[in-house]
This record gives sequence, C-alpha cells and structure tokens, in this order.
Amino acid sequence: MLFVTIHREAASAYFRRSCQNTTVYCEKDSIELLSSTEDCLRHMSNVIESACVFCGSASGSSTVYAEAATQMGHLLAGRNIQLVYGGGNIGLMGTIADAVLEKEGKVIGVIPESLKEKELAHLGLTELHILGSMHERKAFMAESSDAFIAMPGGFGTLDELCEILTWAQLSFHKKPIGLLNINGFFDPLLKMFDHAIKEGFLKKEHRELAHVSEEPEELLTMLAKAEPIKEEKWWFDKDLT
Repeated sequence: MLFVTIHREAASAYFRRSCQNTTVYCEKDSIELLSSTEDCLRHMSNVIESACVFCGSASGSSTVYAEAATQMGHLLAGRNIQLVYGGGNIGLMGTIADAVLEKEGKVIGVIPESLKEKELAHLGLTELHILGSMHERKAFMAESSDAFIAMPGGFGTLDELCEILTWAQLSFHKKPIGLLNINGFFDPLLKMFDHAIKEGFLKKEHRELAHVSEEPEELLTMLAKAEPIKEEKWWFDKDLT
C-alpha cells in the first residue's frame, strides 16, 4: 500500500496529477469527495492526510485524558487521517493508537531500537518503523506528517512540541500545530509563552503558531483552516546593534 504525504507547497502539483476521486478534508468542515482538479483547488485549505500526535507514555491522573485520546483517535480514523506517533503501547500513546485501529484507521509507529528492546513497542500497527535514535525518530515523524497535535505528556511530549514549534518559527516547515488542551493541561505552558513575549524573547506572531482547543473536533477544524504566518525574522533588531 502506497501512502503519499502531501506537503502544502506541493499540493497544487499533486492535485493536477491525481485530484480525481481524492478525499480532501477542506474548510467546509467535512470530508468531501471532489470530482475535479478545479474543485479540489478551490476548496482546499490544509490537506491533512497524516497527523503526528505527541503524547504521554502515561495515562495521567484523570480519566479525561484517555477519554480525549480515544475521541481524537476515532475522529482521525473517521476523517481518513493517518496517525503518526511514537510507536508505544502504553499510556495515551497506546490509547490513541488503539482507538484509530478500532475504527479501521491507519497508524504509523516510529520508535527507537532501545525502546523496542524494552518491549514498549505496539506490534499491532499498520506500520512500525524502528530507527536508531530519538533524533531519527523525530525527523521521520515530522517528514511523514501534514499537521502536528500535542496532547498531555511529560518531558518527551514537551520536547517534541517545542522543537516542532521552533522549526515552524525558523520556517523549516509551514505545517499547522495544535495543542489539545484537555483539562487546562497546557495553561501553564501557554502562560510561559505569553511571559516570553512580555520579556522580549518571543514574537506574538510566533506565539500564534500554536493553535489551542479543549475539543478534539474543534482542534482538527482549526488545523485544517490554519494559515501559515508570513515569513518573519525570529531575531530582534536591537540584538544586532
């Protein structure tokens, strides 16, 4: 089975080649079967066929986290959006993977050899990629995805989220990034972002790279409609004087 990741910059060329009978999640907030190249290009916002989800290898102290992971997994499968994630079988990672598979969706797991050896890999996925390092894992996940979603997690989740935000800030990619703010989990982090703006270390435009919602369905809609920020230099002029 061949899976093609469509980058925003290449989307027009892709649709000119193969737009007929292509399922596109468009800004009408629905999945539509569009019959012509013109229809595809007219209705297209972000073409999200593959979403990378960063989340914890623990389930958290409240059942609301696992419930939200299950809901997100069902929504991804229902919208024919492939899940790309860290390949684990425990915590929220295992929960969202199982939820997508339950609805006959596709799940791509990416895990370093060292974690597979600890028997933490999910062996029931559509594909499981075993790589040599954490750096290779993150690069593979980024390249294989059209959008990124952070759910509650620990150091690993925060590392992945902040790195993908940094890559967007530096214009290494223009893919949308969302935070599923279940139970206000990310509120302290968002306050930290605002504090960084106040203290002159972060630009407001770059703070807006992080799309935030408490509801899985609303977040997917936000990502589909998101527009990349205009290319902005990330440094401050006063630092060069």
